[in-house]
Amino acid sequence: MCNHEAPSVEEATQRWAGKVQFVGVAWFGDDPAFQGFIDRHGLTFPQVSDDPGEVFARFDVPGQPALVIIAPDGSVQQILGAVDADLLDSLLGKVAG
Repeated sequence: MCNHEAPSVEEATQRWAGKVQFVGVAWFGDDPAFQGFIDRHGLTFPQVSDDPGEVFARFDVPGQPALVIIAPDGSVQQILGAVDADLLDSLLGKVAG
């Protein structure tokens, strides 16, 4: 997630509450920078640091920003690049109804 899309993602967490679980994963950066990003954007959903890049490797994500959607059936959809609110809602609607 990047600075540009953080507000849209945070808003989506409110719209999709109870239907979708959001988790932010930071690939690199020190803890103060990571916490600063969370605070600056008022992010309320769980955030984890993946400094070794294990989560990104597990889902074959080549860089940030990226969006990985894991559907209830276990299928994975990956979008590389920033997403806006309309695209995010469209993608989530397909997997969460």
